[in-house]
Amino acid sequence: MTHFLDIHKTDADDLRGIIDNATAMKSARQGQPKGTPDADQPLAGHMVALIFEKPSTRTRISFDVGVRQMGGETMVLSGSDMQLGHGETIADTARVLSRYVDLIMIRTFEEQTLLEMAEYASVPVINGLTDRTHPCQIMADIMTFEEHNGPIKGKKVVWSGDGNNVFASFAHAAKQFDFDLVFTGPETLQPEAALDGLYTTVRDPNEAVQGADLVVTDTWVSMHDPQSARERRHNQLRGYQVNADLMGQAKSDALFMHCLPAHRDDEATSEVMDGPNSVIWDEAENRLHAQKAIMRFCLNK
Repeated sequence: MTHFLDIHKTDADDLRGIIDNATAMKSARQGQPKGTPDADQPLAGHMVALIFEKPSTRTRISFDVGVRQMGGETMVLSGSDMQLGHGETIADTARVLSRYVDLIMIRTFEEQTLLEMAEYASVPVINGLTDRTHPCQIMADIMTFEEHNGPIKGKKVVWSGDGNNVFASFAHAAKQFDFDLVFTGPETLQPEAALDGLYTTVRDPNEAVQGADLVVTDTWVSMHDPQSARERRHNQLRGYQVNADLMGQAKSDALFMHCLPAHRDDEATSEVMDGPNSVIWDEAENRLHAQKAIMRFCLNK
């Protein structure tokens, strides 16, 4: 059984193969309408369940389009459709789904939900996001960096802001792809202790981005955060906004990334997001190609 649960749980050679396959599939589609089927149809006859306990734009659309381009069909299920763990157990849900579909992608809250789904499913399971990690996003980010600036090995990546689930997957990727990762953010929002040793901390953002090849940030607040939490986070993170002055401290060809959705002029200014160093739209598109390669990997296609 080949799951894709987290970057650090996947062999480095397999990760490199996924990136290379994604790049090749993207190149093969250049100039074609989005609805055109891939020349190769590895998911023909396959049904993929897309489960969303958390709402989504990029994850839902990119997986759905990717499955269709590769010849498969999707079944999109929301948290209210499934009620995972409320009544029927996650284990029993996994067993039942495995009788209907060939692959399961789940975007959920608790990491344990993902792990239990994978333990009891008899088909591959892909982590579309949990509160702890977001591996599909980082695979797209690695792909995007290498499209623009070559191999990421040995490069300096600086994360400015909250040490959240997206950062956690960047930390896992730093080890697997052999690049240097720097976290700059308030001590109150330091990444979880389990990531210690995978990155360095530089509290001053201007010092942190010196010589950076890539500067990354993410939204400061979640849609689920109450107003009081939003105000507190803004106060903590205001000094870590990615603006033109901060980008000016990095290398002249340093890229800027944000996984989106963004709160413009909070975590990053519109000047940076729409500027010449920004690759956020390529980054968003590459979710499609990276996830297609991940699905092929899971199905040994």
